[in-house]
Amino acid sequence: MAHYPVFLDLRVRPCVVVGGGHLAEEKARGLIAAGAVVTVIAPGLTAGLTALADEGRLLHRPRGYRPGDLEGVFLAISTDQTAETAEAIWQEALRRNILINTVDDVPRCDFIAPSVVRRGDLSIAISTGGKAPVLAVRLRQWLESQLGEEYGRFLALAGSVRKDLARRQPDFATRKELWYRLIDSDVLDLLRRGDEVAAAGRFRDILGVVPTVEEGEAA
Repeated sequence: MAHYPVFLDLRVRPCVVVGGGHLAEEKARGLIAAGAVVTVIAPGLTAGLTALADEGRLLHRPRGYRPGDLEGVFLAISTDQTAETAEAIWQEALRRNILINTVDDVPRCDFIAPSVVRRGDLSIAISTGGKAPVLAVRLRQWLESQLGEEYGRFLALAGSVRKDLARRQPDFATRKELWYRLIDSDVLDLLRRGDEVAAAGRFRDILGVVPTVEEGEAA
């Protein structure tokens, strides 16, 4: 089955995780990191989920799933449930047009959570369509070994000049060519070595604009 790859903006969106185990904790942490308003429904929680609830970072309903729990929810994740409960959650999600992921149960999913590599604002999502998630994990681990924090720093610098460059170079094709010249230069090598002053010089020389170098991060 082909899936449509997409990155969701979950800021202030109500999301529910059903289950209180380690898988539920992993999913809840990911939702919280994305800015979602998270409710966890489970009789008991891991120590990590308990800490998140105590800190006010999620709402805990200390019981099992009940019909109606998905009312007003944007996205739901079901973990560690019996087949009967998983089916009930799935059916409610379908009736309410709610995005749902039932962990390790592809037929009861309308989205699959990929394995993700993050370097600042760079996100690379890897999915095997639910066929072999461990392959996605291994690919993520390999990419993490190849891509350092210089990619995140490059994007931070690029973001600081984007509007200025558009004003100076209104022609899209010209800007595109300049960006390729910059990326194909040694700018990433300079950032890998921690020389942000020299990297900023590459932006200036190639793009004609000077990025913002955060205090304390320049070599």
